[in-house]
Amino acid sequence: ICRTGDDNEYGSAAVCDVACLQSLSKRIHYGKFVAESKFREAKATLLSALEAKDTVAIMEAITDQAVEDQVLNRVAAKARTYTRELETASTPPTVSSDIITDIYRSWIIPMNKDIQIEYLLQRNQSEPTD
Repeated sequence: ICRTGDDNEYGSAAVCDVACLQSLSKRIHYGKFVAESKFREAKATLLSALEAKDTVAIMEAITDQAVEDQVLNRVAAKARTYTRELETASTPPTVSSDIITDIYRSWIIPMNKDIQIEYLLQRNQSEPTD
């Protein structure tokens, strides 16, 4: 993502890296709230998969490709907007929106879904049995 070369801004880079990691952690861990919502909407579908600890079936149950596509479209739009210099609209972006979108597609969404699966498995384990 970064431009090639050394800008000698090690302190600033470290501060920005920590802020970025904190934001990513917060974004990914929101998956716990999403998982709870999905559980309440599709309890019947998820219960058997959770009992069997079938992570493939759980992944299928929590995946909504239309929603993921909407997220990726919003990410691309925001990346196109916020990676440009504000002074002139004609300047090229500092980072391709495709790179940012691919990071979401390849890393952030899968990590969020892993958190959802882990949350649901732990939630099911702590539920009292009747």
